[in-house]
Amino acid sequence: MADPRDDDFLDDIEALEAAEAEASEAEPTADEVISSLEAERDEYKDRFMRALADAENARKRAAKDRQEAQAYGGTRIARDLIPVYDNLSRALLAAKEAEGEASVALTEGVELTLKELLTVFDRHGVKRVAPAVGDKFDPQVHEAMFEAPVPGTKAGDIIQVSAEGFTLHDRLLRPAQVGVSSMVG
Repeated sequence: MADPRDDDFLDDIEALEAAEAEASEAEPTADEVISSLEAERDEYKDRFMRALADAENARKRAAKDRQEAQAYGGTRIARDLIPVYDNLSRALLAAKEAEGEASVALTEGVELTLKELLTVFDRHGVKRVAPAVGDKFDPQVHEAMFEAPVPGTKAGDIIQVSAEGFTLHDRLLRPAQVGVSSMVG
């Protein structure tokens, strides 16, 4: 009969040999370690470059937003002041039609107020769109209020200006309101 201690000893030797084989298989070589580290480095470099590009894009977007806010931040107040301009213009026309010394002083006061308003508009980038009768209709800056056949005009000619338009830098605040000829020839 065999000694049981010999089987245990053989089992221990086999287990030790298996563990050594696993250990030798599990230990990477120096080239494998270097390749693994280079791959990890490349991954971190790619992440870094993407994060850097995202930060640069965010900076550019913020600068553009800041410029737009500066240029167009006054849009609401400019739109609110356009009816003031309209009313002053109407008052000036009415004052010029009236006769007497009082109307001269009133006309002068309204003209000065209107001039000051236009100076403020100009300082903040608000420009008038003031078409004249006979100009060509431009749908980018004019709004056709009506069409009428007027002899001696061509289709698309402005025949009447109801209200001036306004832009803020390159944005239209209000189109000029005009009447347009529908006459051909």
